[in-house]
Amino acid sequence: MFYSIPPAMQARMQELEARDARERALGLPTAQRLRQVAPDTGRFLALMAAAAPAGTYVEIGTSGGYSTLWIALGARSQGRKVVTFEIDPQKVHLARETFHLAQVEDVVTVIEGDALAHLPALAQIAFCFLDAEKDLYAPCYDLVVPRLCPGGWLIADNVISHREVLQSLVDRALADPRVDALVLPLDRGLLLCRKG
Repeated sequence: MFYSIPPAMQARMQELEARDARERALGLPTAQRLRQVAPDTGRFLALMAAAAPAGTYVEIGTSGGYSTLWIALGARSQGRKVVTFEIDPQKVHLARETFHLAQVEDVVTVIEGDALAHLPALAQIAFCFLDAEKDLYAPCYDLVVPRLCPGGWLIADNVISHREVLQSLVDRALADPRVDALVLPLDRGLLLCRKG
């Protein structure tokens, strides 16, 4: 999978990586820059998406579409599609540009709006990546976990870098009998939850 990334997708990934690095180097405030995962986290998401069971693939927090591309890579390898939610109109525009340039519009649908309003309509979630505003993590967790199919995954980013905000959610997940959960110390920290 990693050795056969289509050239258009690879080019857009590299462009977004370079932009993210520039914006971080300039010290732009978080709200004014791309907020995307590191490449190793992207590769991990692709592997997890490729290994997820059949069902709905969801991303909450699209930003510029970088993590979506990795998820789409895994989803496409299994003949599946991804629905991604983004509330910021400027980031929706950038993500749509990303998906067009990377030639993944056949695999990815971006929905502009609050994921919390759309999640109740979903069922049989096989894969969900959560990387949004941190105050949304707990409500998203509450909506996603009951909708996970057996063997389905909820993966939440930033649980180490934002430990002071997210530790109570991590503790809840680790004690939740509906899922097997652990914290993976990859990049900013990932919470992995698998529905039994």
